[in-house]
Amino acid sequence: MANITLVDDDENIVASVSLALESHGHKVTAFHDGAAGLEALEASPPDLAILDVKMPRMDGMEVLRRLRQTSQIPVIMLTSKDEEIDEILGFNLGADDYIHKPFSQRLLIERVKALLRRTGADGAEPEPSAEGSTKAIKRGKLSMDPARHESTWEGKPVKLTVTEFLLLQALAQRPGFVKSRDNLMDAAYDDQVYVDDRTIDSHVKRMRKKFRVVDPEFDAIETLYGVGYRYRES
Repeated sequence: MANITLVDDDENIVASVSLALESHGHKVTAFHDGAAGLEALEASPPDLAILDVKMPRMDGMEVLRRLRQTSQIPVIMLTSKDEEIDEILGFNLGADDYIHKPFSQRLLIERVKALLRRTGADGAEPEPSAEGSTKAIKRGKLSMDPARHESTWEGKPVKLTVTEFLLLQALAQRPGFVKSRDNLMDAAYDDQVYVDDRTIDSHVKRMRKKFRVVDPEFDAIETLYGVGYRYRES
């Protein structure tokens, strides 16, 4: 169903995760260190990548940081439960999802399915947002094409991750209306995936930064402290 690159230095995890994914029809290419994994990801981008945080030669955070300079492929990070700071940093760098070790193979499969479903990489059409629309959006200087996963600001492309795109789409579909963090979680994540408020804040922060690269005056995403976010159409 999908080409998945797995990068983890634990041979037992690589073997078990590869077997689980392949049993569901996916093709898995595995690497045991970050440097080799990054080289492969850049040379032949898969439909989805799974990166361990702690690895030799180059850790998962550095792989993600470098990958996000050129690619917006969906990324799931693997980390230990006591490394919450890694989770926050990972979302700031552009990770789409996190799984804490130890984890069940069923949980992993469900997370992979959810992320592939959101991108359309499972062979189906990309999953619509919470409002159910996959139509192109034009809001002032912003243009979004969900079918192509493309967004532009004043005609200049802004490359967003899957999660960032869905969050912005949810906001832009109803400019002027406030979206709580819970609303945004529903728009960007599968029902079985739990994320906290800081995760949404991290994605919004990174999204603003990307838009300010093409327009330093970008201020279309407003924060209403204690309430949520709102898209302001200029």
